[in-house]
Amino acid sequence: MDINRLDFQQARIKQVLFKSRLRSVLYGVREADDTLFSLYHNPLGEWLRTVVKPRYSLRPEVREIERTIQQMLDTGYELSTQYKRGYIEEARAGLDKINAYSDRIEALLQTLEQHTQV
Repeated sequence: MDINRLDFQQARIKQVLFKSRLRSVLYGVREADDTLFSLYHNPLGEWLRTVVKPRYSLRPEVREIERTIQQMLDTGYELSTQYKRGYIEEARAGLDKINAYSDRIEALLQTLEQHTQV
């Protein structure tokens, strides 16, 4: 079964959800738990692992998406740690890095989506 447009839209929503949760951590609305920064527990990482990889694991975009998600999660963890140590403004400024990773993931998702819709 091919991945459809709705699947990709849901992946994009999962991406926004992570950014929203991280922002909530960096603005003191919620506590960070370790699962927030785990590729295995991240909703987008889980989607990649369970929906995309079984069908398209050989596509270079899939490996690059996974790598970029991991970089984004690692950066999010670092920002959360900065926030906990009192470097609040520095941590919040780091959201620009998260947005850059998110933009990269979006571009890769678009490429993969075009491939799967052929």
